[in-house]
Amino acid sequence: MPSISLEFFGTGTSQGVPVIGCGCPVCTSADPRDRRLRASVRVATETTEVLIDCGPDFRQQMLRANGMRLDAVVLSHEHMDHVSGLDDLRPLMFAQKRPMQVWMSERVEGRLRQQFAYAFAAERYPGAPEFDVCRIQHPQPFRIGDQTWIPILGIHGTWPVLGFRIGPVVYLTDLSGMTDAERHKIEGAQILVVNALRKVPHVAHFTLDQAIDFARLTGVPNVYFTHISHHLGRHADEEQELPEGMHLAFDGLKLRLELP
Repeated sequence: MPSISLEFFGTGTSQGVPVIGCGCPVCTSADPRDRRLRASVRVATETTEVLIDCGPDFRQQMLRANGMRLDAVVLSHEHMDHVSGLDDLRPLMFAQKRPMQVWMSERVEGRLRQQFAYAFAAERYPGAPEFDVCRIQHPQPFRIGDQTWIPILGIHGTWPVLGFRIGPVVYLTDLSGMTDAERHKIEGAQILVVNALRKVPHVAHFTLDQAIDFARLTGVPNVYFTHISHHLGRHADEEQELPEGMHLAFDGLKLRLELP
């Protein structure tokens, strides 16, 4: 029977957890669920494996997951904790003998052409990564292998950010707001992944309470919070306080759903 699976490569915020030099209870926790690399997830179906976001921990994440291939990378936005690992896609490009397909908005492409100028140059440096740039044109769906992706536009402070619906699964990160029209695209999903940075308000991210309220509005029965900072609290403590059907995601967590 066909299925879709998620593997959380990272569930941390931009600094990761533990934070360098911090001695707080979360950063010094012995619970492996409190060790969070930068946020990213692998979406796999029968014949297709796609990574959402490729941050500075990508190499470590891919090795930990025993990853051998990727068909494409999809980018939510251009912040460094979501794109700075793109150079580490090179071994996969060499092994698969093709450029890596990377899906992004026009805004993100403009930023990456500056940041990774050596990869986009007319005469590329030998061994530089080569990207097959594919444009996300919200609100148009796009297809990668046997997966259909629906872009969902959100607000990240003052920046646009894209989330995605792939069949019964919705992945949203770095969200601080969303219009009702976009939120309606989530309805009927079975799994919702959404960011929950901390408990104190932040200009560009949902707090845990805001994420819970947002999740309730969607009606999705299975909710997993990601992009978590060390200010939220220890995984074991926070998990037991969450409403039914809601959970803190953690690095290495795998979810699987049967498809009709």
